[in-house]
Amino acid sequence: MATPLIQFEKVEKTFGSNRILKQLDLQIFQGEITAIIGKSGMGKSVLLRHIIGLLRPDSGRVLFQGRPLLKMKREEQRVFREKVSYVFQGNALFDSMTVYENVAMPLAERTRLSKNEIHDKVREKLEQLELFKVDDQYPSQISGGMKKRVALARALVTDPEIILFDEPTTGLDPIRKHAVHHMISDYQKRFGFTGIIVSHAIPDIFTIAQRILMLDEGNIIFDGTPVEIQKAKNSTVQEFIKGLKSGFDHVNGMALQQTQGEKRFHEEMDRLERYNIPFSIIMLTIENMDEISLRIGHMAAQTIMKDFSNHVQKHLRIIDSCSRFELSKLMVILSGSDLERAKIVCTRLSIELSRVEIAGDHPYPDFCFSISAGFIGVRKGDQLADLIARAEQKQDMRYEFRVC
Repeated sequence: MATPLIQFEKVEKTFGSNRILKQLDLQIFQGEITAIIGKSGMGKSVLLRHIIGLLRPDSGRVLFQGRPLLKMKREEQRVFREKVSYVFQGNALFDSMTVYENVAMPLAERTRLSKNEIHDKVREKLEQLELFKVDDQYPSQISGGMKKRVALARALVTDPEIILFDEPTTGLDPIRKHAVHHMISDYQKRFGFTGIIVSHAIPDIFTIAQRILMLDEGNIIFDGTPVEIQKAKNSTVQEFIKGLKSGFDHVNGMALQQTQGEKRFHEEMDRLERYNIPFSIIMLTIENMDEISLRIGHMAAQTIMKDFSNHVQKHLRIIDSCSRFELSKLMVILSGSDLERAKIVCTRLSIELSRVEIAGDHPYPDFCFSISAGFIGVRKGDQLADLIARAEQKQDMRYEFRVC
């Protein structure tokens, strides 16, 4: 098994009479996005501060690539800190500094680069994060979504190997929350950093994280994949994730797959098991979602995703449902429909959707979605995760329709 990039061994931390971390063990692996979830006040942010060195354990060890941080020489610790960036809750931008100065600050403080070299690196990161013509503006003059991108640009400007995110979507509406998640996922793929995210955004965080750790009463009580946590038998885990799942994404106009979609699936499966009433599933995937986000920005891309879902719903019967599945997919459940009807509906959707202007009031010239569609009939005893995988394997139809 690969050596963990970061490892906690029996870490203890107490503030006064409050014991926050209790003999805590965990492992973080390179190149993954790991989400740390749990109830408020359980020590998630304290855990992050131990990684970056802002806090030291009362006992136990924090290791980087197998070496205890506290046993590293001063120069080695400095090199390690340069490998790590931190995106604080609320962004922690300096109001008295311009956007450019905020992003440039880590380079000015940590490196010996010339002013011209700093300028070039800052400009590069601002452009990569679609922050144009805001260099001289102050945080109070830009939107909340832009502040998130400025904070991420500041974290990325030193080319870190590890980025820690402390509640990056707190206070954002669903569209902006989806945009920030897509942005983190997109840039993690492009820049290759290891991401560690403290989040309450359940179930949305499951769409971008490869591993989930749940912290409860000072210990990690779950360590596994997003699929595994939703099947976990631990009652504390299930109560937590079910308690945080919202029933409907009102601002985004889409039911979330892990809530409404999952509930609808089980309702239809119950009818199939009891009364032999068939149903089928269609998976619609925007194949070029990353390209769209890069071209028009993550916020605009998520708005278009909302518009797309609304148009899909308009072309379904009232008894059918359309639910969001991950950041670039929709799951359609067709009640009382077998595989042949799913194929007919899929073909009709491709024809009818190609005739509408998805983008609404936002003109994007020469802009197209690339949609793939897979459909499958459901049998008794089928599991949702297996059905989704089978439907996506059957994506033998690919449609393109213009969005203007």
